[in-house]
Amino acid sequence: MVAAPTRTALLTALLLRAGQPVNVDELSEFLWDDPPASATANIRSHTTGVRRVLDSAVPGLSDRLRTHRGSRSGYTLCVDAEELDLHVFTLRARRGRNLLLRGEVDEAVVVLEEALALWRAPFGRGLPPTRWFDAHAAGINSARFDAYQDLFSALVLADRTTELLVYRIESVVAEAPYRQGLWELLAAAHSIHGDAAGALSAITRCRRLFADDLGLCLPPRVEAMQRAALAWNAEEARRLVAARALSTEVEAPTSATARSGAG
Repeated sequence: MVAAPTRTALLTALLLRAGQPVNVDELSEFLWDDPPASATANIRSHTTGVRRVLDSAVPGLSDRLRTHRGSRSGYTLCVDAEELDLHVFTLRARRGRNLLLRGEVDEAVVVLEEALALWRAPFGRGLPPTRWFDAHAAGINSARFDAYQDLFSALVLADRTTELLVYRIESVVAEAPYRQGLWELLAAAHSIHGDAAGALSAITRCRRLFADDLGLCLPPRVEAMQRAALAWNAEEARRLVAARALSTEVEAPTSATARSGAG
């Protein structure tokens, strides 16, 4: 059985607050920026539908969804953290990042691949565009892109710069085109693979995008990668990737970055 969109949103909200009681007023604000007068009745109806969906997946699973009555009426979805892909992803992404920082790049690749294999699509698709869901989508997708950048950095530093890596970076750039680090890694993968023309083409695309859409100059780190490509200096390109990977600097997302990540 496929859940209706509002039921999917309700289940998602309860999962994001797994193990915590969520009252009906809170759920109304999660599901609608301007809740309708019938919000409480709608939530009760959709909760019944969610229970049916849970039981159709695993008989008896709806027992995990508990109802609270009284002045703070609401619901709790009883789920252990280890049962949630998002929690598992977060732990693996953090471990992969720590391995990368320690220079254990081959192990970092394995752990980060496992973390990202949990994803089937960007978070937020099919959910209502409310302020609450938009905020969660921006944060969760940003963490996913951080993990991709760590993975691509580890692959570059492990000397796995193949055409497949270039394709994978391009795929993520298409989702998050305003992430400077992805453009730097794309140019690095081309350069280290011996394709200086490909690196310069990627940098030209980055320059045009940032100028036309954001009114910004070429990011300094991407400009440094351009110099490495022009000099056919693969070692310098690799050094620049290592410097970013070891940096504690957090890439500040633009509003356009957030929108592209929440798709």
